[in-house]
Amino acid sequence: MNYPLNPDVYSDDVALEPIRAGFGRGLLAAGKANEDVVALCADLTDSTQMSLFKAEFPKRFVEIGVAEQNLVTVASGMARAGKIPFTSSYAAFSPGRNWEQIRTTAALNDMPVKVIGSHAGISVGPDGATHQMLEDIALMRVLPNMVVLAPGDSVEAEKATLAIAENGKPSYMRLARDKTPIFSTDKSPFEIGKAYVLREGTDVALLGTGAMTYQLLVAAKHLEAQGVSAEVVHVPTIKPLDEEVILASARKIGRIVTAEEAQINGGFGGAVAELLSEKLPTPLLRIGMQDRFGESGEPVELIKHFGLDHKSIAKQVKQFTDTVPRYHQGF
Repeated sequence: MNYPLNPDVYSDDVALEPIRAGFGRGLLAAGKANEDVVALCADLTDSTQMSLFKAEFPKRFVEIGVAEQNLVTVASGMARAGKIPFTSSYAAFSPGRNWEQIRTTAALNDMPVKVIGSHAGISVGPDGATHQMLEDIALMRVLPNMVVLAPGDSVEAEKATLAIAENGKPSYMRLARDKTPIFSTDKSPFEIGKAYVLREGTDVALLGTGAMTYQLLVAAKHLEAQGVSAEVVHVPTIKPLDEEVILASARKIGRIVTAEEAQINGGFGGAVAELLSEKLPTPLLRIGMQDRFGESGEPVELIKHFGLDHKSIAKQVKQFTDTVPRYHQGF
């Protein structure tokens, strides 16, 4: 384990910042590093943090307007012409409204279009179920050629943005709206396709993606006080999945829990379930949205209501470890 954590990660004073802010900084840095990087937005430039790039490179920015299908279609054409286009909107609209265009113009043609879905998950808050995009992981990971990322905090989002600017592949990155705790550091590693063990354990392995990894870290502290040793694995790349790291935890511990701020059906938990069922059948508990839509409310209130806060997670994991035996190879 070689993953530097924010020394204040377990403190009540842990730094908070919207994950999308890291994307804004990363896009600006990518633009400075490569003049082929361009940006296109669907009338949400400030909200998605594309405004930094627009101010620095106005001639490389295109305001498409409220036309998400056109957003990715134009971007695919620009990619064919040799550019590296980043598109941004709310995830409810992109990929929610323009999945067919993403499929046909970007994924099918293997064009390096970068689809940034901001304001994903139930923590969008008061905007309610229509704007709480929960199905995007399932929608995007099923597309051939598509890379799917869910950075855990703003620091990692900046690194992930720089990485997809250089990967030459169609890529989707989901970002939360509200401020979330920063658990990583500038020195923490990030590489597309890699998962990271943040905390060693022996009784259960907790696998998180996006901002849920922070909740798992704090839940592991609660579980430790209850005599449960929890390993925490951060999985910022949902596709391609880091099979080696996930299977190593499954083989070592024999019980897996996944957590995501998205639908567990077809989402991150679904991806892990597919992997385990094919290569190492292991007891699995999937924590996330259980085949239902969200509601309107404050972000913290909603996370708690749907059982995605660290206290609720610790309670679910404790019940899981109390009732479900660990798998052992050869069983």
